[in-house]
Amino acid sequence: MLQALDAAAIRRWAAVSVRSLDAQREAIDGINVFPVPDGDTGSNLLGTMRAALESLLRAPVDERSEAGAALTVLAKGALAGARGNSGVIVSQMLRGLAETLRDVVEAGPVDVGKALVRAAELAAEAVAEPRAGTMLTVLTASAAAARKTRSNVLHEVTAAAARAAADALALTPQQLDVLAEAGVVDAGGRGVLVLLESLVTVVNERDEPVVPYSNTVSSPVAAREAGSTEFGYEVMYLLDSTTDSKTGALRDTLSRLGDCVSVVGDGDGLWTVHVHCNDVGAAIEAGVETGRPHRIMVARFADAEGVPSRFRRNRVVVIPARGAGIAHLFRTEGALVLEAGDDDEPDVWDLLNLITSTGAAHVTVLPGDDSLVGIADEAATRAVAGGQDVVVVPCVSPVQALAALAVHDPARRAGDDVVAMAEASAATRRGELVVADADAITWIGPCRAGDLLGFADGEVMRIEQGPTTPDKVVTGAYAVVDRMLSVGGELVTALLGADAPEDLADALEKHLRAAHPAVEFVAYRGGQRDSVLMLGVE
Repeated sequence: MLQALDAAAIRRWAAVSVRSLDAQREAIDGINVFPVPDGDTGSNLLGTMRAALESLLRAPVDERSEAGAALTVLAKGALAGARGNSGVIVSQMLRGLAETLRDVVEAGPVDVGKALVRAAELAAEAVAEPRAGTMLTVLTASAAAARKTRSNVLHEVTAAAARAAADALALTPQQLDVLAEAGVVDAGGRGVLVLLESLVTVVNERDEPVVPYSNTVSSPVAAREAGSTEFGYEVMYLLDSTTDSKTGALRDTLSRLGDCVSVVGDGDGLWTVHVHCNDVGAAIEAGVETGRPHRIMVARFADAEGVPSRFRRNRVVVIPARGAGIAHLFRTEGALVLEAGDDDEPDVWDLLNLITSTGAAHVTVLPGDDSLVGIADEAATRAVAGGQDVVVVPCVSPVQALAALAVHDPARRAGDDVVAMAEASAATRRGELVVADADAITWIGPCRAGDLLGFADGEVMRIEQGPTTPDKVVTGAYAVVDRMLSVGGELVTALLGADAPEDLADALEKHLRAAHPAVEFVAYRGGQRDSVLMLGVE
């Protein structure tokens, strides 16, 4: 584990950051909903860090032999190659690190803490109107945590910064309504977390980037990463031969022309300028009056309609499930699963994160439990606000979710597929054997704690007096399945609970072969703890 950051560690950090941003680019692009549900924050961050790394790798040896010098080259490369608002902010983050560590050969824990504070300050100054709930919030929180961690161990400082960034990122939906409605965290903030976790990776001397949850200047089109839809163009250029006072006036001029204004420098005479506006000529003329603009880029947002969608795939099925056995069963059938413990209540935000991170344009959610329907509905509502087509198919039991999943056909039209799954779920009658946990009155009489209750479609139809034994479980299973098949059925599906007798599946199969020879039977080890047996009849 590293005790200080030298020049070699800075180069590795830049390389790991590029690899990690590349791996997560599409995911970050997909959650870029502030203030409109479309963007390329992940692509912009990746392009900016690639430019920074390339600049560092091309620099003469004497310019990258010390940590401070390497950071200076990295920051200048990021500024020159900055893409979009997020790229500009990252360039200033790197500039803050470079300023603080300019004369440092090896940066220790205290040095890194001070540098992160300066990085957050310069990043905030790069934005004309900072907002809470953005990447600036995440960066500020990480810097504060690093500064407060008065440790002589570099890992403890960088890990504290990354943890604070993760915590701040999780809170961004509470600070920006548009994030809450879409059920996502801030895309730029997630990018900041990627950079900080990449730093932790390097300090821990690991080879692979840490995943938190897990373009060029001449580009003629752009997706709108931020700002009002009132403005149709993005203008960016580099600027030199100017002064601090002139660039301050330029910032004011551009703010009158549009929004998303950034005019930031590298501390050594080079500035990058960014604005969303309608009067492209005026934005460039303002630069000419201020200094020498070059590498001018103008992109029209309307042209970006031809750019591929932020969605990476067409359709997926998502299922919140209780218990490892049932979750594994759904996964083997091709669904994406949010697994919760038998006694845990799945979190709406966790389900939202899974839905949005699929990168799918259309998501079908199968709750699989009556207590999960409300959570699924809320998550779907918020995901729809973020631009995804999300439909919840009513399923109040895992056997109904299995029936729906069995008829899922990705080649079918999305609407028709949802109808088919809904019909399969509704046509599946459900049964259950549960051990009563308290005395109660049922439709067929009183029961005591420890009695075995047989349910058919949610109603108690049999009571086996406790204590529950394997023989009573088998007898109860026969009674429930016979009652359910009394009105017909072609297929019986059994999910065996954690407390089910070992021979229960064999006993049920023999009983069905004798009493209902035309009925097919399939059994799975569900492992659920809230019921001894779940049955589905189709």
